[in-house]
Amino acid sequence: MFPSLPPATRALILVNVGVFLLQQLFGTRFDQLFALWPLGSGLFHPWQVLTYAFLHGNITHIFVNMFALFMFGGALESLWGPRRFVIYYLVCTLAAALTQLAIAAQEPTVGASGGIFGVLLAFAWYFPRQRILLLFPPIPMPAWLFVTLYALLELYFGVSGRQQDVAHFAHLGGLLGGALCILYWRARRRFGH
Repeated sequence: MFPSLPPATRALILVNVGVFLLQQLFGTRFDQLFALWPLGSGLFHPWQVLTYAFLHGNITHIFVNMFALFMFGGALESLWGPRRFVIYYLVCTLAAALTQLAIAAQEPTVGASGGIFGVLLAFAWYFPRQRILLLFPPIPMPAWLFVTLYALLELYFGVSGRQQDVAHFAHLGGLLGGALCILYWRARRRFGH
């Protein structure tokens, strides 16, 4: 089934997995160069606003992110084409990084989650009634409801300070970046969906 994925979605998954393997090989020095470090840390570099999204904290972290990209990215790439899909994904990734730096950056940030949250938003936007079956609890719900509840949960965790090892504001930044990107494209009438 993996070969049937559209090319950009497949490439993003393969690049993420490849970088994760390099991260395991090179360890701390790799993270120091490519994770998103807080502005005042002395370790921040401008390229980190994109490179952080290709690093992951552990095997579960990358699996969950790549599974979401596998599940939802292909539909969006089929709708938009590979170029527009990659641009959208990178806009969400960048928006997530900037939000994290502006609001909550105290430790380095890694992971594709900001881009993934943007993908989830776009999927719910264009396929709102598509049923999503959660693994836990196993409750089917329409995509728009799933993304709305997930966003509210992220906002709650971010504001309350729970789960401090998760970049909740980066997730919200990915959602915001995705919404702004779609609205901009619609205003420019670049596609008729």
